[in-house]
Amino acid sequence: QVQLVESGGGLVQPGGSLRLSCAASIRFFSIYTMGWYRQAPGTERELVASITSGGSANYADSVKGRFTISRDTAKNTVYLEMDSLKLEDTAVYYCNANWRWDFWGQGTQVTVSS
Repeated sequence: QVQLVESGGGLVQPGGSLRLSCAASIRFFSIYTMGWYRQAPGTERELVASITSGGSANYADSVKGRFTISRDTAKNTVYLEMDSLKLEDTAVYYCNANWRWDFWGQGTQVTVSS
């Protein structure tokens, strides 16, 4: 059974930083492409960043230069370091694991507000 548990969300002021973590209970974690998605009210879920089994990272244009995705295979964990946060980054952030199938976490709320 696959389980993804996100943590690290919260309330932060514009320009601030947060670090999201996703602990994955997945056999053969290293072969999965891991990703972070987000969904704001009234919008569709969108890809924020992903990282392949080989460590190649991909980012949405809106977060390039501000967010960094990384993975720790020894800990079965993927991280999203978010810097220079903007009001429009407010959303529920979801962890995703993809290999043949998609698995999702329950989401963690990130609110950027002054």
